[in-house]
Amino acid sequence: MSATTAAPTTTAAPPVAAPGSRVRQGALAGLAGGVVFGLLMAGMGTLPLVGLLIGVDNALVGFVVHLAISALAGSLFGSLSGRLPDAVVPVYGLSLLYGAAWWVVGALVVMPLWLGVTADPAMSGMVLVVGDAQWVSLFGHVFFGLATGGTLLALRGHAR
Repeated sequence: MSATTAAPTTTAAPPVAAPGSRVRQGALAGLAGGVVFGLLMAGMGTLPLVGLLIGVDNALVGFVVHLAISALAGSLFGSLSGRLPDAVVPVYGLSLLYGAAWWVVGALVVMPLWLGVTADPAMSGMVLVVGDAQWVSLFGHVFFGLATGGTLLALRGHAR
């Protein structure tokens, strides 16, 4: 009598990320988020202000500086999100908060202080000042975070 035995069922383990790959994926995701946010900034005419961070009043230079900052912010997000499950709710939740945190640190503190040195000393008095332009900036930063989180999930192959 011949017995048929079923092959043991195995499940593939999720791929283990090589060291630094989360940072690289985060940088790419940050660039994607930066392009999305950069389009909003271009429409508002604020890219030359970003260029002034390095002393150049030019939209193209501002866009390049913005993308460099976005890649750096994205790589940090890729690293920070490494302990989260690659699922929509945790990653999008963290990315939303992450974008808002960058708004506070970058737009409300660092940018006015830095522009106070490179462009206009009166800008240093704008630290933590929230007006109409800053609310639009909050929207842009949150959208940056969400676009970065979504792109990161896609790069990790876990977008649902």
